[in-house]
Amino acid sequence: MATRVKNGIVKYFKDNIGIIIALLAMCIFLVIYPRTSSTFLTQKNIFNILRQNSTNLFLATGMTMVIILGGIELSVGSVIALSGCVAAICAVNLGLPEWVGFLAALGVGAAVGIFNGFVISMTDIPPFIVTLASMNITKGIALVLTGGAPIRCMTDVFKFPGAGYVFKVVPTPVVLMLIIFVIASLMINRTQLGRHMYAVGGNAQAAKFSGINVKKVKFIIYTYTGLMAGLAGIVTASRLYSGQPTAGDGAEMDAIAAVVVGGTSMSGGSGRIGGTLIGVLIIGVLNNGLNLMGVDSNWQYIVKGMVILLAVYVDWIRSRRR
Repeated sequence: MATRVKNGIVKYFKDNIGIIIALLAMCIFLVIYPRTSSTFLTQKNIFNILRQNSTNLFLATGMTMVIILGGIELSVGSVIALSGCVAAICAVNLGLPEWVGFLAALGVGAAVGIFNGFVISMTDIPPFIVTLASMNITKGIALVLTGGAPIRCMTDVFKFPGAGYVFKVVPTPVVLMLIIFVIASLMINRTQLGRHMYAVGGNAQAAKFSGINVKKVKFIIYTYTGLMAGLAGIVTASRLYSGQPTAGDGAEMDAIAAVVVGGTSMSGGSGRIGGTLIGVLIIGVLNNGLNLMGVDSNWQYIVKGMVILLAVYVDWIRSRRR
């Protein structure tokens, strides 16, 4: 058993050595750089990075599976907004217990995922178009429900998923982050669904001829991704103490960036959730480092865009070598 674990760890580092070196290089730079040296490695800042990027990991686990399938999911950012607003509406406007609002938010995320999965699996409409449409529909519903204004909720129960602590030490989003990562790892690496997902992403027609239910695989993966977006919406609303119809703007881009940086191929059929975790940390450290350095937020978009382009270029080179 110990040998098996050791071999798994060694293989993990071998498979992800490039992005691990990139992450370490960024951390070393931020430790050395005078403006960030005193704040970057503090416990408060490390937990802050993990807390803020927990929602990105939720989205990235689903996005990894979707991209391995050869698809894309653009509606997750809008689902964050709608699910967070629904949770706040249930607790504030309807006077329901907070846990009912959280379940309703998860239901909203699952419903959007079911819609996307059904349309994509039952038709030949490209996932880009389907999820782009649902992104706008979901965003519109959030704005209609709230009138474009945030709905504040300051109860302790509402604040616990995003701003609370487990045992008064570890932020709740960090615990949820670890749980979701383990679940996603098991789904991808230890289940029949995970094996079928790679087969469909590699060659959907061949997978169908081999007896794999391609429609079912697509439906389940998109539903899971919607559910993760609903969870991200709960944590985001909880952290902001309110449901905001503008929350989650651009979240799908950060998730895609983390997945691509983590080594998942945009052409489908290959990718690992372990690489996605490192990709999430790279994006998180990059955002945090730029903020600590005082870089203007407008320039941060340019830097992240360049990182995504570089990651896709590296993937293109890898594909050509294969």
